[in-house]
Amino acid sequence: MSDARAQSRTPVKVTVDLGPRSYDILIGRGVIDLAGVEIARRLPGARVAIVTDENVAALHLRHFTSRLTAAGIGHVVVTIPPGEASKSFASLETVVDALLAARMERRDAVIAFGGGVVGDLTGFAAGVTLRGMHLVQVPTTLLAQVDSSVGGKTGINTKRGKNLVGLFQQPDFVLADAGILDSLALREFNAGYAEVAKYGLIGDPPFFAWLEANWRAVAAGWPEREHAIAVSCRAKAATVAADERDQGARALLNFGHTFAHALESATGYSDRLVHGEAVAIGMVLAYGFSARLKLCSPDDGARVAAHLAEVGLPTEISDIPGERLDAKRLLDLMAQDKKVSRGRLTFILTRGIGQAFIANDVAPKDVRAFLEEKVAG
Repeated sequence: MSDARAQSRTPVKVTVDLGPRSYDILIGRGVIDLAGVEIARRLPGARVAIVTDENVAALHLRHFTSRLTAAGIGHVVVTIPPGEASKSFASLETVVDALLAARMERRDAVIAFGGGVVGDLTGFAAGVTLRGMHLVQVPTTLLAQVDSSVGGKTGINTKRGKNLVGLFQQPDFVLADAGILDSLALREFNAGYAEVAKYGLIGDPPFFAWLEANWRAVAAGWPEREHAIAVSCRAKAATVAADERDQGARALLNFGHTFAHALESATGYSDRLVHGEAVAIGMVLAYGFSARLKLCSPDDGARVAAHLAEVGLPTEISDIPGERLDAKRLLDLMAQDKKVSRGRLTFILTRGIGQAFIANDVAPKDVRAFLEEKVAG
């Protein structure tokens, strides 16, 4: 291994400043090996329950539990099927019952060891079991490392929409191991990259330009990957510290997500469209809709679409395989989005690269006309 790709021995630390509930995100290659030591130091005497999925368990569970054993941490394992379908009431009941059957106590910890689905489900279970247990996030996908593991949003899906049932449950700390991402399939890594690009598009034009120049190095696992994760986590940490309960500026983190969540629901949360791919399409749609409203130049959207397509992400509704989607159905799904306020549609729109803003009371007729055009291709 070349010096450029050598493992980082000193993790980068990003702190989410929530006063007495502040916590650290440790970022670097090999930080998963710190799990036992960090739990023993931060949560002395705690037993842990590891919640993971079958895919992560096959690849990484033996190594992970060996680090806990070496630190003297007692543990049990709860394994769920992989995929968005596990973000359900049935899976929540399975995890909660397993925690109770293991006689976990309130001062014990639940570890979310997996991607966004595992993190969201496990965080919800930790928040409701015994009226709240400790939570440690050990995200194993890029998307989870830069987004869902940080900020305390947890939840499950229902037939009426994505993430409509859940709660805020901040973790005690997060371990974001850049090296574990080497095992990801390209499609899954690219899906996480969409969320990385999002931070540049929301409010950091130099970071987006840096990604345009360095995305191959980020994908290859060179030190640029750790830099991209750290910049993303710092941006999210600052936003969460300013608006923990999503009452204002934190809504900017949902750039592209109003479109994305509707697309995911319309495709049945299936392999037709994974979350990061939906976000990529949603961000391009947000630029297109903003341009239609004369808020930004069409050139901005073209630049964003060109970069995401170069990375290997879908950028148009017509890129989604399978039967054509229905514009009215998409609009109906948006009407059930969490950002709807007293019946008014709320979108995150943009005035250009890095200039996202919250737009309240967007006219549904304008959205439907735009979607009908895009669905038609």
